[in-house]
Parts: sequence; structure tokens; C-alpha cells
Amino acid sequence: MSPIGACVVKLGGEVIRGARLPEIAGQIAELSARDAAGARVVIVHGGGPQTSALQQALGQVPNIVGGRRITDAAALEAIKMAVVGVANVDLCAALLRVGLRPVGLNGASSAAIRAVKRPPRIVTGAGAEPVDFGHVGDVVGVNRELLEHLLSAGYLPVVACLGADEAGQVFNINADIVATRMAAALGAQDLFLLMDAPAVMLDLEDPGSRVARLSVPEARQLIQDGVVAGGMIVKLEESFEALAGGVQRVHLLNDGLGQAASAPGSVGTLLVP
Repeated sequence: MSPIGACVVKLGGEVIRGARLPEIAGQIAELSARDAAGARVVIVHGGGPQTSALQQALGQVPNIVGGRRITDAAALEAIKMAVVGVANVDLCAALLRVGLRPVGLNGASSAAIRAVKRPPRIVTGAGAEPVDFGHVGDVVGVNRELLEHLLSAGYLPVVACLGADEAGQVFNINADIVATRMAAALGAQDLFLLMDAPAVMLDLEDPGSRVARLSVPEARQLIQDGVVAGGMIVKLEESFEALAGGVQRVHLLNDGLGQAASAPGSVGTLLVP
């Protein structure tokens, strides 16, 4: 299938509930304005902090294993309320305020994100036995027709990171995974992953150690050498999947979306095949 031509921006729940949301919304508006055809941007977002806060308010104890949420039936209900509800509405409202035309979606919105249940798997740091994550899914498809329809009409799809199967079963999915699979499915030229760190850093204590540009082999070497650790490994590995799926550039950053689009590698870290 031919590329739709959109770029994909992934936001975490910490951005949506943070003080910088108006600023980031403005940067998304700047990014959208670069395309004469209108808003050719697709937003994917999570809502981890919102979900944990709601679970605690409901008397649930968030169960995180290897950085991933065990999603039983009660947790899934909290995720629906926090991610598709609070986070999606707050993000759409912020985008509306900067003149964009956001449309909130989730995996059950005409199967925008088609998913199947993730089988039990061994997780680093969780012992030798496979972990069953419950109602957690893997992306198997994207409703390109729906997204193309919205983009062509000048709307901005804002997709919460829940998937659904043909029977209507809803699954919790990591937002980075949804974003990388979405970008590949749409044939996106650029994927922007907003994160806590400003870039891939050789030394987290040294702002001057930013890595401006990385190829996949170079990034794998940094992981192997232990220079990159923790959550950054997951982000890089998901980025590898996007590039393998045809995305041309992945930008790992926490600021400067418009600048990154205009001058790739000038902010954050630019990852290329």
C-alpha cells in the first residue's frame, strides 16, 4: 500500500498531565503547519501516571512487572477511564486551544488499532517463568482507511493506546509499541517519540554528551556496551522495529518538534537505519 504521508508523534501520560502540555501542543501545531495539505500528523498517547493514580483512588494496587502493567479486568477498566477518558480528553482540549482539529480515537474506534492477546513471555527482571500480562495485546493491524479519511479532511487523529480484536475484546498496549506499529503501517517518514530524557546521552550527568545521530548498528553497540540502559533500551528497540517497517527517521527527544522536523538531529537524537 502507498504511504499516507503522515508523521506520528507519541506522547506519554506524564506530558499530558504536566505543565508543558500547552507548549507541546503548540509544537504539534507548528509541525502540522509545515504541510500545505493540512494537518498530516497522527498522535499516539499513553496514560500510565493517570492510570496508576486512578487505580490507587479505586483501591487497586498497580502491578508493574518489567516496566509493564499486569492488566486484569479491574485494571483494564481503570485504563479505559484514565487513558481513553481523562488523558485523551485533556490532550484533545489542549490541541483544540492551539487551533487544531483533534479527533479522539482508541482501538475500538472502527478497529483503529487491531490487536490480539499477548501470549505469556519471559520478561527481564521477572524471573525465569513466562509472565501472563492479562488483557495486554500486540498490534496486528491499523485502520488506514479511517486515518486517511480524517487526515484528508484536515482532522488530527489522537489515538489512545488501547487495541481491540474483531470480537470487540479490548487490550492494553504500550504506547511506544502502538506508535511504532502505527508509523510503519502508515508509511510515515518521521516518528517523534517524546520522552523524559532530552536525547540518547553518553553520560546522563553531562548535557554535552547528547548523541545527535545514530544508525541502528551504532545504537545496538551502545546497548551492548552498557552505555544505554533501562527504559532507553526499550525505546531504541521499538525504534528499530519502526525503521525495519519502513519509517525513515525516528526522533528521540523531549522538546523542539518543529526544529527536529526542519533540521533532523539538531535536537534530541535522530535514529536512522
